[in-house]
Amino acid sequence: MTSAAARRDDVPTSMHERVVAAAAELTLEVGWAGVTMGKLAERVGVSRQTVYNEVGSKPQLAEEMVLAELFKFLAVVDAAFDRQPTDLVAAIREAAYGVLVLAGSNALLQAVVSQSYGAETELLPLLTTRNDALVEAASQAVHARIGAYPIALDERRIEAAVDMVVRLVLSHVIHPVGTPDDTADDIAWITGCTLRS
Repeated sequence: MTSAAARRDDVPTSMHERVVAAAAELTLEVGWAGVTMGKLAERVGVSRQTVYNEVGSKPQLAEEMVLAELFKFLAVVDAAFDRQPTDLVAAIREAAYGVLVLAGSNALLQAVVSQSYGAETELLPLLTTRNDALVEAASQAVHARIGAYPIALDERRIEAAVDMVVRLVLSHVIHPVGTPDDTADDIAWITGCTLRS
């Protein structure tokens, strides 16, 4: 998987990134069911074989699209941690808030979550029932950042707390039940109860 740092810019640079970005554009325009490798090749200006070489099958492309969107969210998380270098709970609160706000304005995510464009057939499960790669990537990113904070817990408990926070934020991304502000406050409170134990 490509590192978060390599995906910080919104402008795709590699052929792989161009193909994945074009797939996201096409999904918004014609729906996931309407995305074909032929249309994608035409959009990028390459052969169908090049598209297959870059992303493999359509299900693999779906996962790549979801992970590409994830890196936009991880950039928000990194920025929150950068702004709160001494207060872990404040950093997580700010990260959760930023992720929830971005989720509300992310067109591709909204298309998937609202189950429009036929996206639910392959894309929605990547955020819900088959979200292992997503949860793992997000957990690794958060875990890498919290090492800079003093936490009086063993590694197993820290991993459990990070997993809980990531899954909780993802749940609210998929099905928001309150404002980003209130939800971030609640997540910060839960974080404080676990990571400060």
